[in-house]
Amino acid sequence: MVLEHLNKHTDKKEPPPLPHTKPKKTFWTTTGMFPQEFIICFHKHVRIERLVIQSYFVRTLRIEKSTSKEPVDFEPWIERDLVHTEGQLQNEEIMTRDGHATYLRFIIISAFDHFASVHSVSAEGLAVSNLS
Repeated sequence: MVLEHLNKHTDKKEPPPLPHTKPKKTFWTTTGMFPQEFIICFHKHVRIERLVIQSYFVRTLRIEKSTSKEPVDFEPWIERDLVHTEGQLQNEEIMTRDGHATYLRFIIISAFDHFASVHSVSAEGLAVSNLS
């Protein structure tokens, strides 16, 4: 089950596309200084078994998780040095352990250039419980 996709949508006149119809042109980008971060909320407690991240120019990525009702109390979870693939998106697949979370914080520690981008994040796993 795919729990979440990241999709930055900036046109205020149009509603954001649904995950299954999202254009591949949309992405989240850094502003040129590091570290940079973004947070994904699952709206449920989930057990993540696999993450797939498509990015460009990301050198070091840290992922922290939180099981709180609010995006606080993050704990370190995964840190990876990614391989630069000239002219292609980086496809990083991470099989996870102890992946219980409500929020994930993705921190781009460093990049291969002044700017980096994240084109999609897919988390697969199970919903464990609703937030109460």
